[in-house]
Amino acid sequence: MDYFLVSLLNGLIYGLLLFMVSSGLTLIFGMMGVLNFAHASFYMVGAYVGYLCSQHLGFYSGLIVAPLVLGMVGALCERLLLRRVRSQGHTHELLLTFGLFFIFEEVVKVFFGNFAVPYQVPQSLNFAAFSVGGIEYPFYRLFIGGVAVAMFVAILAILKLTRLGIVVRAAVQEAGMVAALGHNVPMVFTALFGGGAALAGLAGAVAGAFFPTSPTMAGDLGTLVFVVVVIGGLGSLSGALVGALLIGVVTSFTVGINSSLASLAGAIGLGDTLTQFGGLFTVQLSSLAGAIPYLLMLLILLLRPSGLLGERS
Repeated sequence: MDYFLVSLLNGLIYGLLLFMVSSGLTLIFGMMGVLNFAHASFYMVGAYVGYLCSQHLGFYSGLIVAPLVLGMVGALCERLLLRRVRSQGHTHELLLTFGLFFIFEEVVKVFFGNFAVPYQVPQSLNFAAFSVGGIEYPFYRLFIGGVAVAMFVAILAILKLTRLGIVVRAAVQEAGMVAALGHNVPMVFTALFGGGAALAGLAGAVAGAFFPTSPTMAGDLGTLVFVVVVIGGLGSLSGALVGALLIGVVTSFTVGINSSLASLAGAIGLGDTLTQFGGLFTVQLSSLAGAIPYLLMLLILLLRPSGLLGERS
């Protein structure tokens, strides 16, 4: 029971972290159709901005400064770079953001080196929330989850209940009509892209204090955030949340299973049959944890190409 509770909590928190990073990409990719491969780089840079703020201004200031800085960086990237290649199609957008990914990584290495920086949880949040089976569960993990939930509620409220959200959703569907009503559609898209980058920056500032803040953190989540968006459904914020939680929980439980599919199937009398096939059936599930998100994406695409909560075409 203790293993179940701890694995469930770890999976939920990891899933909420994935949602924090992928929420901005959901808005950008789902609404603008921009294949922003550099989105995870905004998450990485946000962690480093949070680290700098923690050294000079305090940890909590980083939670404000990081999204502001990354929002401006994202807006500049859209205004000066992406807008120039949008008419050329998705291939040029992908190549451009792919290049930005490497540029951000190298710039970070120039200023901070190749190794992790000592970005740490503040003392005010560095305590155990409760104990499970003699294991003290860090409160900061719950803090990450709380920020993710607050982010989800705030984004949903802005999109559904405010005039800004109405204009953004209308510009995505009928850009010409929105422009005819006097709204600056290119500026709306710039603000949307900057907002997505700001969300990634906030995620980096929050998660970077608990997980290693290093130049490799963007690569670790680079493709995984796309998996979350695809599983949840393009443009679906709720789908991104469900997809992220699904990946987090399944991965968390899989990491702790030191048995193969063949041995597990032995309980129902199919162990010998699967053993004869060999291959993946005889490999420990814990060693396949990294592949689980991609296998889930493949399964979802086969059964429901539009994603769990995406709209059918």
